[in-house]
Amino acid sequence: MTFNGTWKIDRNENYEKFMEQMGINMVKRKLAAHDNLKITLEQTGDKFHVKESSNFRTLELDFTLGVTFEYSLADGTELTGAWTMEGDMLKGVFTRKDNNKQLTTTRIIQGDELVQSYSYEGVDAKRIFKRG
Repeated sequence: MTFNGTWKIDRNENYEKFMEQMGINMVKRKLAAHDNLKITLEQTGDKFHVKESSNFRTLELDFTLGVTFEYSLADGTELTGAWTMEGDMLKGVFTRKDNNKQLTTTRIIQGDELVQSYSYEGVDAKRIFKRG
């Protein structure tokens, strides 16, 4: 599948403003902007295995499209939600457990890049990855 592979962070767009909107403190925002995130995606049918590796943590998780699961962001924010496939785009709709506000995330391949977009409370951001 097109998402399969290892992706290394290349650049961010409006990511610090997004993290600020999420309520992440300044020190964690500065660190997160330079986290050297690497994501490995393995898709088999409607099942995904994801490994996230950064300066702060290594995490592995499995999810099935359309099935709700729980997830914690690197700053400890807890979410519940699910990923779905919309055409060639992975779309995740998650609800924060602390305030019930919605975070939407998408992943799409554009050329040789994986573009991960975020939307939260009117603030949009992108993290762009290259095959690693």
